[in-house]
Parts: sequence; structure tokens; C-alpha cells
Amino acid sequence: MTIETIRAVLGWCFIINMGLLLWWFFAIAVLHDWVYKIHGKWFKLSVETFDAIHYAGIAFFKIVIFVFNIVPYFALCIIK
Repeated sequence: MTIETIRAVLGWCFIINMGLLLWWFFAIAVLHDWVYKIHGKWFKLSVETFDAIHYAGIAFFKIVIFVFNIVPYFALCIIK
């Protein structure tokens, strides 16, 4: 596998992961009540707890995207 191939894979991983992150943000920001209603059937959560869990999840996912997609991508761009 060449560096160009790995760089392309990391680039596409970033695009796909950002799409998932934006979809998640959209679902929580715009469809909050609907998503809370669905999760409320499965788990007994207050609205504040629900919001905190999703906010922390979005923040964690964003950090993981940057650490495992963006940083290696730019490192490979620097060495070539």
C-alpha cells in the first residue's frame, strides 16, 4: 500500500466521519424532541441527561475524527 493510497483512505474516512457527525448534530439540533422520544422508550433519561450524553458524544467523536483522520492525513502530507 502506498502513501498516496493511505492518504486517500484517510481523506475519505474524514469526509464520511464528518458526514456522520453533521447528521448526528442535525438530528439533535433539529429533531431533538423526536430523537428524545425514541430514546425515552428505551431508557429513562431526563432531557438534561439526554442532552449531556449527546453533547459529550459529539465532542468525543469530533476529537476522535481529528486524532485518527486529520492528524495522520497531514502527517502523510508533510512527509511526501
